[in-house]
Amino acid sequence: MRRVFFLLTIVLFFASCSEYQKVLKDEKVSPKYKMAETLYKEGKYKKALRLFEQIVPQFRGKPQAERVMYYYADTYYQLEDYYLAGYQYERFAKSFPKSDKAQEASYKVAKSFYQLSPRYSLDQKETDEAIEKLQTYINAYPESEHLEEANTLVAELRNKKERKAYEIAKQYHHRENYKVAISIFDNYLIDYPGSIFREKVLYYKLESQYLLAIGSYETLVKERLETANTFYNNYKKYYKEGEYTDDAQEIAEDIKTRLEQFN
Repeated sequence: MRRVFFLLTIVLFFASCSEYQKVLKDEKVSPKYKMAETLYKEGKYKKALRLFEQIVPQFRGKPQAERVMYYYADTYYQLEDYYLAGYQYERFAKSFPKSDKAQEASYKVAKSFYQLSPRYSLDQKETDEAIEKLQTYINAYPESEHLEEANTLVAELRNKKERKAYEIAKQYHHRENYKVAISIFDNYLIDYPGSIFREKVLYYKLESQYLLAIGSYETLVKERLETANTFYNNYKKYYKEGEYTDDAQEIAEDIKTRLEQFN
C-alpha cells in the first residue's frame, strides 16, 4: 500500500507540473487567471507570480483588474521582494482608491519600505522613505486597525536613525577629535531632543570637553574646564542616578581640583 501511495503521489505531482506548464504556454487568459488564483491561495507564490506576470497587462480596464492587481502585488510581498511589492501596492492604491483593499494596500506599501530599511550603520535613504510612507498612512487612516503597529514601526525607524547619528558623533570622540565631536553632539541634541541616547550624548559631550581641556595649551585650560563643568551640571540636572553618573562625578571632581589650582 505504501508503494502504491508513493507511486500515486509521483503521478499526481508530474500531472500537476504538466498541467501548469500547459497553462503557462496557453495563449488563453482565463485558465491562467484561474490557476494563478488557485496557486496564490495555496501559497505557491512563485508559480502564481509567473502567471500573474503574463495576465496583469491583459486585465487593465476590465472588472477583474482590481482583484488581479492586488494578488499580483501581494504575491511579491509574500515572496519578500519588497521593492517590487511596494511599487505594485502603490500602483494598486492609486488605481483603485475606492477599493475595499485600498487601505490594506497603502499599509503594505509602508510595510514594504520598512522591510527595505537597512541596518543603522548603512545609508538611511530607505529608512527616511519608510518613515514618510508610514506617516502618510497614519495621517490618512487615523482609525486604522494597524495604527498602533504603524506608530511602533515609525518609532523603531527613528531610533535607528538616532543611533546612526549617535554612533557617528561617538566615533569623533573616540578618535580624539573632541571639537568636532562636541559640535555634532550639540546638533544631535537639537535634532533628537527626546532620543533614547540622550544621556549617552550628554555624558560623551562632557567627557569630550574635559579631555579637550586637559589636553589644551595652558592659556586655554581654565576656560575649557569651566565649560566642561557647565556640561557636567547639565548632565546632573537630568540624570542624578543615570548610567554614567559615577563616571561623570569622577570627571567633575577632577575638574574642581584643577580649577582650584588656577585660583
